[in-house]
Amino acid sequence: MKKLAISILFLLNVVWVFAQGTSSLSGKVIDAKTEKPLLNAVINIQNSSFTQVTDSDGVFRFTALPAGSYLVQIRTSGYKEQLLSVDLAEGESIDLGTILLEFDISSEQQASLITITENDLGDDNSGSESTAGLLQASRDAFQQSAAFNWGQARFRIRGLDNEYGSTMINGITMNKIYDGRPQWSNWGGLNDATRNQEFTMGSAPADNTFGGILGTQVINTRASIYRPGTRITFSGTNTNYNWRTMATHASGMNSKGWAYVVSAGRRWALEGIYEGTTYSANSFFASVEKRINENHSLNLTAIYAQNSRGKNSPNTAEATAIAGKEYNSYWGYQDGEKRNSREKDVEEPIVMLTHYWKINDITNLNTSVAFQTGRIANSRLDYTGVDSPDPSYYKYMPSYYTSRYSNLNVFEGNSPENQYQASIARFLSNRQINWDEIYFNNSNPNKLEAGMSNIVLYEDRTDDDMITASSILNTKLSDNIVLNVGASVKLLDSHNYQSLTDLLGGSYFVDEDTFGQSYNQQQSDLNNPGRIVGEGDIYGYNYNLTASVVDAFTQFKFSYDKVDFYLAQNFTRSEYQREGHYKNGYYPKNSFGKSRSVVFENFGFKGGLSYKITGQHILDFNGLYMSKAPSLKNTFTNARINNNIISKLDNELVSSADASYILKMPKLKARVTAYFSKIQNASETSFFFSDGIGGEDDPNTAFNETNSFVAETVTGLNKRNIGAELGLEYQITSTIKLIATAAYGEYTYDNNPNVSINIDALATSENIYPLKNYGEATLKGYKQAGMPQQAASLGIEYRDPKFWWIGANVNYLGANYIDVAPIARTANFFNNPEDPFGLPFAEITPERARELLKQEKFDDFTLFNLVGGKSWRISGKTIGIFASVNNVFDVTYKTGGFEQARNGNYRQLNQDVSSGTPAFGSKYFYGYGRTYFVNLYVNF
Repeated sequence: MKKLAISILFLLNVVWVFAQGTSSLSGKVIDAKTEKPLLNAVINIQNSSFTQVTDSDGVFRFTALPAGSYLVQIRTSGYKEQLLSVDLAEGESIDLGTILLEFDISSEQQASLITITENDLGDDNSGSESTAGLLQASRDAFQQSAAFNWGQARFRIRGLDNEYGSTMINGITMNKIYDGRPQWSNWGGLNDATRNQEFTMGSAPADNTFGGILGTQVINTRASIYRPGTRITFSGTNTNYNWRTMATHASGMNSKGWAYVVSAGRRWALEGIYEGTTYSANSFFASVEKRINENHSLNLTAIYAQNSRGKNSPNTAEATAIAGKEYNSYWGYQDGEKRNSREKDVEEPIVMLTHYWKINDITNLNTSVAFQTGRIANSRLDYTGVDSPDPSYYKYMPSYYTSRYSNLNVFEGNSPENQYQASIARFLSNRQINWDEIYFNNSNPNKLEAGMSNIVLYEDRTDDDMITASSILNTKLSDNIVLNVGASVKLLDSHNYQSLTDLLGGSYFVDEDTFGQSYNQQQSDLNNPGRIVGEGDIYGYNYNLTASVVDAFTQFKFSYDKVDFYLAQNFTRSEYQREGHYKNGYYPKNSFGKSRSVVFENFGFKGGLSYKITGQHILDFNGLYMSKAPSLKNTFTNARINNNIISKLDNELVSSADASYILKMPKLKARVTAYFSKIQNASETSFFFSDGIGGEDDPNTAFNETNSFVAETVTGLNKRNIGAELGLEYQITSTIKLIATAAYGEYTYDNNPNVSINIDALATSENIYPLKNYGEATLKGYKQAGMPQQAASLGIEYRDPKFWWIGANVNYLGANYIDVAPIARTANFFNNPEDPFGLPFAEITPERARELLKQEKFDDFTLFNLVGGKSWRISGKTIGIFASVNNVFDVTYKTGGFEQARNGNYRQLNQDVSSGTPAFGSKYFYGYGRTYFVNLYVNF
């Protein structure tokens, strides 16, 4: 008994000493307007591993905190965050009492407003990609400017394509294997359902994945974390669509352990901001969670988002000067209604099952299995035996006549005859597709091949089936060390084919390629030569791509009083294969059946350190080095018609480093970052028709290689991105806030990559790899295209205590460049294809060559935006309005463009440009003019 009494006294003494040496912090979080407790509000002690979420009563409590000075962040979706300064003495317990969070009316900007130009919705899905993920994921001032103020001009954070970041839903990576990019349309129109997001910048650590150099966006659809209630919104705008309506209801967790969320939305327009661009999108979301017990929970998520939209064309300066910047060549009138020939349809539903396992108080294991299926379809006109039905086809433009040269290279564009022909050029009187003419010609019973359609409408179809499994373990190894471990497997079966959708008045179509130089070359499938096809039939090309990707990562995060640091590693194995279902006439021995399997194995390492000068001043450093498999898209030279794999294809090498100074104070928040990234050994593939590209003619055929449809492959391409970012918020008064942001970048090509051309017409049964290697393209020093490299924003915001607010910002954007044609920077570009010795053109001068090949820089511009909103509390319901006007002064500006590679040699380009009215001038995309967005919502 004496020993027991001594033991008890010793234990009580230890407990008393421990209690005296530690402190505690507690509080209750409620809605400032309704005074209801806020469930799942995140309480984070800055620069530490201490994080909690509030319970159903809005209460949180930290115990066993060491003494010290802390900044306590209280945040939850849809509310203004609070940042409180707390000094804890040893053994002290502080109750912060009731903490009021005000509804953030400006969050309507995040939940409601997405200003994306037509370019951002392009076929390659690569537009404003590095800002699209920021629309709901962050409160950082710089990221807000990038998303809402600069996104309309296609600004990319750090100049990076979104294939270098990761987008996840419930631990499942949503980046496509085909091109490495997320397909935002897969959950478009479900803004309220995807509010629960976290975003990390650059290579900073994420708990769910190794990530990339652009950052990680994590969307959580677990039903129990949604705040219970119903939300209904209705919106009007003059952008891609005109109207939008959404409704969302979250039940919260009931006493039987069930929670569910349902959301639905529709966006539509008979015509968007560009002529002939219809828009129709329907979205549905459901998430159901069953809490089995305190440690296990299952969540089923289903997402269906169908999107159909009419595209708009990039245009030459000539077409824009005649028809205006809203001109769209893709549509025409049919029976008095506008019909677009190029529509994009996306319909890829997702079903996802997630198991949440709380192994103990410090360890969680979350496992998800997802299945995604559906289709992406891009329509366009196909034609044979007639000229292109595109009204902006170069032969229909005035420049076709005014840019002419004789066979002796004498300028004839100013001759009376050519000037007259230019004055009556077809484009001047008929600038749209003539559907009635197409139908009449296809159905004409008196033509030679009665019943055969010469022009048809078809779709490029991609039907994907993908299964993904992912498991992520998070555990606390000690008070200072957290371990994240994850692994995932992706299996893709992608069916790609051409589907005839409309015969446009005819009875049948012949599946032949009239560009072929022989009967065999004209056949898309030698197993079915001369095939007659009708509506709904597959023709042209037909193949499957299969891929498997295995990914695993580990990450250790260390947290101490003055220093936090992390180390992470990953391994990825990717395997690709093509299986052709057609025996193509150009590649009879290398198109039907399976290609060889291609395997890439990759490793990555990253680390970082945060040094806390004080609780308010932080220095942050991150670094990454990894290898990355080429995308499925850039593995095959032309997957539509052969099994050829790009020669000397290898992994990309990606490296980055950044350093930041971060200031966090109750009134002033700022971040200044300098960064550097390098991408080495990248590959890119493109397709175009080129005149005069040169090379030796095949003596065994009548084919002249100087004019041909080609596939261009650029390999070994290096890119260097260096720059700085600034984001600053200053709360001048309790109601007035100043926001200043800036970005300065230098994004260049860092070497001279290799260019090769695959010319199908040179293919024979013996020559199944008809590649012409043009050697180096002198791209070093050229600017990367498609985004402003410099941007700045200054804004001011007023928030009234009576729950209304207004903001204004002015934005400068500059240093945006055109996308150059690599083939025009090769030595072959200067060689005369008609010279028997392949010598350069005699008229070349270095000065003129530099002038012709100088990269076009777009004009800098300034945009002024206004935003504002107000909310009311009526009979237990919150009713609000949000409105914005972008580009108030209706500034015209280019967001991107590309050089046409049709002029395949120096003489042709020089003559075309020298005419003053080039027939093959660069094509441009333009930003929106003045746009508005109005959103009405009710929360109850």
